Amino acid sequence: MKSSKPNIILICVDQWRGDCLGIDGHPVVRTPYLDKLSLDGTRFSRAYSACPSCIAARASLFTGLKPETHGRIGYQDGVPWNYPVTLASEFTRQGYQTQAIGKMHVYPERHRVGFENVILHDGFIHFAHDKHPCDYQTVDDYEPWLQQQLGRQANDFEDGLNCNSYTARPWDKPEHTHPTNFVVSQSIDFLRKRDPTKPFFLFLSLHRPHPPLNPPAWAYDLYKDLKMPPPPVGTWSNMFAAGAQPDHPSLWYGKVSPRVLQDARAGYYGLMTHIDHQLNRLFENLHMHGQWQNSYVCFVSDHGDLMGDHNLFRKAFPYEGSARVPLILRGPGGSDIQKNAVSGRVVELMDVMPTLLDCAGLEIPASLEGKSFLANARGKDVEVHPYIHGEHGVPFQGSAHYLTDGHEKYIWFSGNGQEQLFDLDRDPNELNDLSSNAKARARLTKWRSTMAAELKGREEGFSDGRTLIAGRPVKAVLSVCP
Repeated sequence: MKSSKPNIILICVDQWRGDCLGIDGHPVVRTPYLDKLSLDGTRFSRAYSACPSCIAARASLFTGLKPETHGRIGYQDGVPWNYPVTLASEFTRQGYQTQAIGKMHVYPERHRVGFENVILHDGFIHFAHDKHPCDYQTVDDYEPWLQQQLGRQANDFEDGLNCNSYTARPWDKPEHTHPTNFVVSQSIDFLRKRDPTKPFFLFLSLHRPHPPLNPPAWAYDLYKDLKMPPPPVGTWSNMFAAGAQPDHPSLWYGKVSPRVLQDARAGYYGLMTHIDHQLNRLFENLHMHGQWQNSYVCFVSDHGDLMGDHNLFRKAFPYEGSARVPLILRGPGGSDIQKNAVSGRVVELMDVMPTLLDCAGLEIPASLEGKSFLANARGKDVEVHPYIHGEHGVPFQGSAHYLTDGHEKYIWFSGNGQEQLFDLDRDPNELNDLSSNAKARARLTKWRSTMAAELKGREEGFSDGRTLIAGRPVKAVLSVCP
């Protein structure tokens, strides 16, 4: 007996910039199979991560709530996950077989967050390694699998590349043992072992292209000597100069040497192309198992990587390279999901949960703050949100808050009250800060007032509802976090 409900596959990659798809016009990166997925569905060109780092972004993805509601507004490990309603719990409650494979980044590490089963590989997270120095295999399923494959003691740190390092080198083991291959192989195995009488929700969560930047040699070689355009650097970028770390392997800000940047980008783009090819393995296996025509596929990232934009690196900052993410939704055969379509409506990670429940025809909890964007994927140009509010603590500047409607972006740094305003339609690389432009004064005032209203009542004291208040203490987790 086969299920009449569609399968739902959510593919989440870690630290993949929103512009890094060939179909989005990227001048370097090659993603032929994700480009094809986009041709078969709808791409959302203004998708954002409201709180652009691993834990907080996943909280929005898993709960359908704003960061200020789920309480995670920065990066802090070791805080328990006690959310009663999650993406996985809703699919499980409403009759789906639910499986997560790969990165979860929750706490405790083995918390299933509503999934019936989890095959876990979070990558090299210092908190987990320090907590489990002698028995890390209790919180990681990749490491024992890797040792079985190689017939010896082995782990994912043998090449010496740190989890936030911009030092790059090719993968030093057989390609089939790469963490990307592991997650995809385990997902294919799930297709073989699943309950054929139930629809499934598969969360396939890849740790890469998050550092370490160690793609297979062939993927690294595609880019190592390729001429690349320089990253965009706004005239305002010297505001971070006090924290410069030139050529530091885990830097946040610095003017690194061209060779270091070339190597880092080769590793980063190489990981993307490797993921692209591995996802095609999954798609072909869905065909072979007769499930491709009955499956929704959603591809998204938790946040981006600045990779040298404005001399910044890593995530957490409110700029496009960090906060904008790729988002593609492809429907089953015969569905009314538009093909080769692009929606410019602003959407956010909290919108993924209600959208996927909507795709499955399941009840959407009234408590969710995210909104379904399924109608947009079906060809209707409707507003999902008038704007989104994002935030994160950032080095050197306290907390960075941003508002965007997809056309403009307003940024406020809580540490010193500095503001920025960008016209994303005319200046997508955020080269020109308009906050001191007299012609933009009315727009700046409008956004400032909106931010003051957005932050009214926050426990940090950022706003009295009319005025933004700088210099308040910054938190990574609010007291509302359950």
